[in-house]
Amino acid sequence: MNFNKTDIITKENSISIVIPVYNEEKSIKKLYSEICRVERENNFTFEIIYVDDGSTDMTFRMIEDIHNTDSRIKAIKFRKNKGKAAALAAGFSISEGNFIVTMDGDLQDDPSEIPSLLNKLNEGYDMVSGWKMKRKDPLSKRIPSRIYNKVTSSLSRIPIHDFNCGLKIYRREVIDRLRLYGELHRFIPVLAKWEGFRIGEVKVNHRKRKFGKTKYGFSRFFKGLFDFITVLFLTKYMKRPLHFFGIIGLLSSFSGAAIIIYLIILKLKKISYLSNRPLLFIGVMLLIIGVQFISIGLIGEMITRAHSKEDNFPISKRLGE
Repeated sequence: MNFNKTDIITKENSISIVIPVYNEEKSIKKLYSEICRVERENNFTFEIIYVDDGSTDMTFRMIEDIHNTDSRIKAIKFRKNKGKAAALAAGFSISEGNFIVTMDGDLQDDPSEIPSLLNKLNEGYDMVSGWKMKRKDPLSKRIPSRIYNKVTSSLSRIPIHDFNCGLKIYRREVIDRLRLYGELHRFIPVLAKWEGFRIGEVKVNHRKRKFGKTKYGFSRFFKGLFDFITVLFLTKYMKRPLHFFGIIGLLSSFSGAAIIIYLIILKLKKISYLSNRPLLFIGVMLLIIGVQFISIGLIGEMITRAHSKEDNFPISKRLGE
């Protein structure tokens, strides 16, 4: 099904728009008016959820003014800045739509792209991410982002170009499976893909920032690296920890054993004494570390088996019930 101007979003396929904001007082009302225009032009009905991530300006006051005139507006305000992942998770928790759209509150994401996201979603995808092909950001921001996207796409084997685009759309079942914290919002496509969901991408219009300043500094790339390691471990090895720790343990054990065997051969051939060889201590250390890693993996396997439940499987359909 393609959405066009004659289609009406019913209760069965309603849309929630989740918008994290932080010190965006000048953008709130303009973004709301743009969303309302998209509603009128396409006969959509949106639920809008603002999540104020601890703003120190009049952002929440602007949201309250809109709420007083439009009961569809929901809002959450954090006592302090918790980060975008926490803001999205909070918005998801009170959303009621079967389709959930996320977008940034700085006016760089264009609400008129929502019909395009819906059309792409209905080609058989569970999640569609926007691709800011012509990005209107400074070069200092575009170049690191391009490197980040290339590396993430290569390591995750997900063929999309813009992992961190704020403009995305999800089916409800995707949101119900996600657990966001830290900086994991950057890796939502990775988390969704490894849960078995189908990921799509569509080119979207990106606009220059009109008000305020960017909230992201260089430190986010270090955070992103650590969070990618977390995502890699939790998604690929959460249910099989021995595969992760065991590989490290075996490599370390084999290296240590090879060193010790080499030194023993030298000793038997009376080529060298062992007492004055620091390499012996390295070999013993590698062997002990290897055994420890394998032991950690086995303990992890026992814990995983003890807590495994059928409810954790990402089931898409059932028959015979």
